[in-house]
Amino acid sequence: MSDLHALGGQSVPNRDLETFPNPTPENDYTIRIRIPEFTCLCPKTGQPDFAEILLEYVPDARCIELKSLKLYVWSFRDEGAFHEAVTNRILGELRDRLAPRFMRVTANFNVRGGIYTTVVAEHRKDGWTPPPRVELP
Repeated sequence: MSDLHALGGQSVPNRDLETFPNPTPENDYTIRIRIPEFTCLCPKTGQPDFAEILLEYVPDARCIELKSLKLYVWSFRDEGAFHEAVTNRILGELRDRLAPRFMRVTANFNVRGGIYTTVVAEHRKDGWTPPPRVELP
């Protein structure tokens, strides 16, 4: 699906995740992307659920293109999904598209009925271990 609306050239939500080559694949480095306006629908009530998504990953050969990520996230707004399911779906689809060394998706859902929900899903490429953390004075 194109990200341009047929009338007027407006962007529309879609699941086409574009990537680009990692400019420094020889380095382990972390990309953190904060998505403060994630919305999906409660599968029980149909009411909107709001969350902040934090995507953290160590790329291998590919990096995510941010406009396509924005349109991808936007595509969930009219879809019913349990918090656990949508968080793991996002991890799975991004993992399959990027094949990162490491990826973590943290979804902090807003309060609903007096309950906050945070779901954390992770992927680690077989054989990859993070470099030791360096503490500087």
